[in-house]
Amino acid sequence: MPENGEEPVAALSLTSSTVNEITVVRVDGVLDATTRAQFADYLAMAGPDLILDLAGVTFMDSRALGLIVHHWQTSLAAGAKFALIGVEYSKSKVMWITGLAQRLPLYDTLEDALSAIA
Repeated sequence: MPENGEEPVAALSLTSSTVNEITVVRVDGVLDATTRAQFADYLAMAGPDLILDLAGVTFMDSRALGLIVHHWQTSLAAGAKFALIGVEYSKSKVMWITGLAQRLPLYDTLEDALSAIA
C-alpha cells in the first residue's frame, strides 16, 4: 500500500453491458504490455458482437491495437457486429500511425455505432 494510505489504482478496468444483444465493453486505463493478457482474456469472453468503448483509455500500444484488430477480423469473418467508440487521437495515436483509424469502424457515440451496425 502506498505511504499516503490510498489504495493503488488498477492499470486497467474492464466492464461490460448488453445493448440490443450486443456486448458493450468499457475500457478504462492503460492498454499496453502490462495489461495485454487481461484485455485479451476479457475480449475472448465478450463474444463476437461487440462495441468497445475506448473513451476511458489513457494510452494504447501496438499490441493492444493488434488484439482489437484480431477481434475485429474474427467478428467480420463470423458475420458479427463490431465497432469502436470514444477513440481519442491523443491517447490512441497508434491507430492513426498505422493507418488503421481509416479502416476500423470508429464512431463517436454508442448511439452512432448502434445505428450503423444494427
